[in-house]
Formats: sequence, C-alpha cells, structure tokens
Amino acid sequence: MDSFFFQATIYLGAAVIAVPLAARLGFGSVLGYLLAGIVIGPVTGLVGSEAKEIQHFAEFGVVMMLFLIGLELDPRALWAMRQRLIGLGGLQVGVTMTAVTAGAILLGYDWATSLAIGMIFALSSTAIVLQTLTEKGLMQTGGGRSTFAVLLAQDIAVIPMLALLPLLAVPAIMTINPDGSVARTADAHHDDHGTLSLVEGLPAWGEALVTIGAIVAVILAGVYLTRPVFRYIHHARLREMYTALALLMVVATAVLMSMVGLSPALGTFLAGVVLANSEFRHELESDLAPFKGLLLGLFFITVGAGIDFELLFANPLSILSATIALMLIKGAILFALAIIFKIKGKDRWLFTLGLAQAGEFGFVLISFSVQQGMLVGDLSGKLLLIVALSMLITPLLFIAYELLSRRMVESDDQPHDEVDVQGPVIIAGIGRFGQIVNRLLQSAGFETVVIDANLQTVQTMRKFGFRGFFGDPTRPDLLKAAGLEEARVLVVAIDDKKSANTLVAYARKTRPDLHIIARARDRVHVYELYAAGANDIVREMFDSSLRAGRYALENLGLSEFEAAELEQAFYQHDRQALRELAELWQPGVPVADVPAYVKRATELNNALETALATRQQAIDSQQD
Repeated sequence: MDSFFFQATIYLGAAVIAVPLAARLGFGSVLGYLLAGIVIGPVTGLVGSEAKEIQHFAEFGVVMMLFLIGLELDPRALWAMRQRLIGLGGLQVGVTMTAVTAGAILLGYDWATSLAIGMIFALSSTAIVLQTLTEKGLMQTGGGRSTFAVLLAQDIAVIPMLALLPLLAVPAIMTINPDGSVARTADAHHDDHGTLSLVEGLPAWGEALVTIGAIVAVILAGVYLTRPVFRYIHHARLREMYTALALLMVVATAVLMSMVGLSPALGTFLAGVVLANSEFRHELESDLAPFKGLLLGLFFITVGAGIDFELLFANPLSILSATIALMLIKGAILFALAIIFKIKGKDRWLFTLGLAQAGEFGFVLISFSVQQGMLVGDLSGKLLLIVALSMLITPLLFIAYELLSRRMVESDDQPHDEVDVQGPVIIAGIGRFGQIVNRLLQSAGFETVVIDANLQTVQTMRKFGFRGFFGDPTRPDLLKAAGLEEARVLVVAIDDKKSANTLVAYARKTRPDLHIIARARDRVHVYELYAAGANDIVREMFDSSLRAGRYALENLGLSEFEAAELEQAFYQHDRQALRELAELWQPGVPVADVPAYVKRATELNNALETALATRQQAIDSQQD
C-alpha cells in the first residue's frame, strides 16, 4: 500500500508540476506529460519497470476518449464522412504500410517481419493528436476533420492487422525451456491477463458470427437498454451512481470487444456513436471527462517513462535516423494525399504534421508481434523506441504548425482581390458583427467597401448579392485602393485583436480626421483600441447583454419603461466609467495588478449602484 501511494504521489506530482509549466510556455499538455515521464523515469529513476503495467491501465484513457468522441458524432455525420474515412484514411494506411514495408525489406528484413513493421508504423497517435486538436480548437477545421477521419480509419484497420499477424508468424518456432520441455512460440499469444475469449477454438465462420453478434449487442443495448437503466438509476437520486453507470458502460463495452478479439477503443467508439442522439449524452460526457483526462495524462507519462535511453545511446545514429526517416516518409505521403483530396492552405500542413508520427496502437502491435515470435533480438526494443520518440516529437510539430500558420494567409492559394471601388465607409471584416453593420448602411443608401481575409466568407456573401473583396484588411495597399484617404468612416470588425489594434493605429496615423468605429472583444481590448485611436468602441456582447438584462427586469415585475430607464442609466454610466478607467489602464499589466485601477473601478461600481437606486426612486416619484 505504501508503494502504491508513493507511486501515485510521484505520477501526480510530476503532472502537476510539468503540465502547467508546459502549457504556460505554449508547448501544450501532451508534451508536458511526456517530459514529466522522462524526468521521473529515465532521468531520476523514480519509477521503473512498473510503468509498463501502469501503461496497460492508462490505455483505458484512449478507450474513454474514443467513447466521448463517438458521443459527439451523429451517425448521419459519420455516414457523411465515409469518403474521407474510406478513401483518405484507407489510402493513408495502405500507402504508408507499403512504403515502410518496402523500406524494411531494403534494410534486409524478411518480408513477413517487414510487413509487420509496415503495419506498426502505418498508425498514428489517436491520443496525442486528438488531445492536441481539442486543446488548440482545431478539431472543427477542415484539416482537423480530415485528421480525425484518418485516425478513425486507422483504429478500424487495427482489427484486420491483429488478424493478419498470426498468419505471418512462423507456424512452429520451437524453443527449449530450462526443464528441457519444448514450447511453441506461436502459441504464446494467449492473453497474459486471463481475459475470457468467446472466439477461441471456433472456426472462422463461428468467430465471424460471434463478432457480429457482439457488435449488434452493443448497438441494441445502446438503443433499447440505456433509457430504462438511466431511469432506474435516477430513482436512487445519488450523483455518484450516474458516474458509476457511465464507467460501467465503457468498461463493459471494452471487455466485450476484447472477448471477441476486437479493439476496445473501436467498440467504445461505436457505443458512443449509438448514444450520440440520446438525451443522456451530456450527462455521460460530464461524468467521464475527468477520468479521460487523468488516464490520458497517465498514459503519456508512462510513454515518456518507458523510453529506453540506454538503447538509444547505444544506437543513437540508427534509431534517430529511423525515426526521422519514418516521419519524413509519412509526412510526404500525407502531403501528397492532401493535394489529391484538395486539402488546402493551413489545413494541409495541419493534416501533414499532425499525423506524421507512430501511435500508441503501435505498442499493441509490437507486443503482439513479439508474442507471435516475429520480432526477435532487440528489434522490438528499437521499434518501441522509434514509436515513443516520434510521439515525443509530435507536440513540437504542432508548435511548428502554429508558427507556420501565422505566416500564412488563409487564402486557399487564391490571390487577393484587386479593390476597384471606393466609398465613404470601409468595413474591415464581414463576420457576424460586420455583416449587420454592412446591411444597415447599405439599406440606408450608403455605399460600403467590404474587405475580409476569409475567402469562404466573401464567396458566401457574394452568393447573397453583397459585394466584398478578399484580402488582408491590415495591408496599406488594399486600404489605399479602398479609398482610405477619402473615406469618412472606418468600421473595424476583425476577430483577431492584434490585427484590429494594428489597423486602428495605422488608420489613425494615416488619417487623423477619420472617424473609426471598432469592435472590441472585452474591456481590456476596449482600452487597447482607445489607446490606438478609435473614436467609437463597441463591445461585441455588451448591447445584447444589456437587452437580456432589460428582459430579466421586465419579468421581475418592472414595467417596460422602468426597465428601459435603468438600462439606459447603466449604459451611460458604463461608458463614462470606461473612459476614466482607460486612462488608468497600463499596457501589458493585468488590471487586477494596478492598484489605482482597482480602487477607481470599485468606486465607480458603488456609484453605479447609487445611480440606479436614485433613478428608480425618481421613476417611482413620477408614477406617484
């Protein structure tokens, strides 16, 4: 027990120290977990061989992650992505496996071992890639969706790979035990953990029937059994029972899939898809998310702790060369597929860099290949090291993608439009904010010149009969072509805060007399735009929040007149307060760390309460 608590303290302490530090430095949580594992494993030796056993337990985090991903996918959406799933994902697995197999044969391995290596390296890391895409908000981008489709295809491909590996093994590799008895290596693939198998000893058609039956059972249970079980749990009125039921559903599905020889991760993904339209979906997500995060983090730590630096230092050139060669080969194949499937711009680089590593299922295939007697000598150790190193490099590739994407314009390889009209109003940015401004001004008879850096948005705008130009609104040449020198009003409605500040500062310097209206994301952005020279600053959520507050007052018993009066009083006071606080704001310093700002903000808040109470008393007196 003491040993258990000691190990738990080491793992949790390493995560608590390393992950926030890595996140603060912009490296992401995955690299933090990996580095924590390296520190407590190979560097300090605080953990040893038990990391392998813990890794088997931590792999359950990958299973949970795929279940939660399945909950987010409507079956119709899954069917809609069949082209990417089968075409893009299938080609990636097949072409990569062929290329790696050919390379292994050229290095002198026999064809069976080479094919096994090809299958191992054809897979990418579902855990690292999906975790990073989610953290960075890239899952819903075109590159993120294509990446997810390939990862899902890879997870499905694990099933035929596990079925093919025993057929590649030498049927009767004999070894002599110390007692003189003969053992067959090919029979060594029985489960070391004693998991019951429902297909062992069955003919091929029997295995197929049992496997199909297990899949059908998962689907039927999700459709017909979930609702009554949740009702039964609900009557207990114990919050922890919902968590217990969520865990039971994932564990039971994983066990059932293991018993029929399927991937537990794929089975739980299927269960999640079945429950995607269930009214219990959000309950399941909130119950399982903390477990998923902790187990995934533990998995990454064990990967870092399991890196064999002794083997690496003994063969540094060959192992590092093999790792780099693998990632270059996969990257080239992915880049070519991105071109074929018309993945463009930043999405192409996200797709290429995000999937260039080997994955955690590679550990499973390596272990299974060793049991089958296909990987002899220190080959398995080298393969494990290559997989782990490629996973360790992956967070750095995502950092490289971010640096690359900052230098790229989201242009889908299209040149900027030539602005050939000028008007009294220039609108920079035509998203959900800028389009309302544009429609109002055009409806009132004023001509506007709209510039936006998102080609798809501009094309959609043109379909509805509104004219706009594709280009970076911060470029001086585009602003000059749009008539900045003669315009009367500039509306800055760009999403990116830094770009908005740059545009306002440039426009104010170029045209001191120009009236600039700017959209702000929050109070601090208001101060930045005020310092840059904007005349009118509109917080994107402020007016709508005021309207919602007015509705709340009306439904609390105030008349429409009373609510409108209080809303107007709040509006006027807030504008005046912003002007005063803008003078006290210090760039680069959190407002809570500026004593003068905090003091004045508190005084103004108290004054607001007094002002609203006075206004309410005046309204009551008028009514009397």
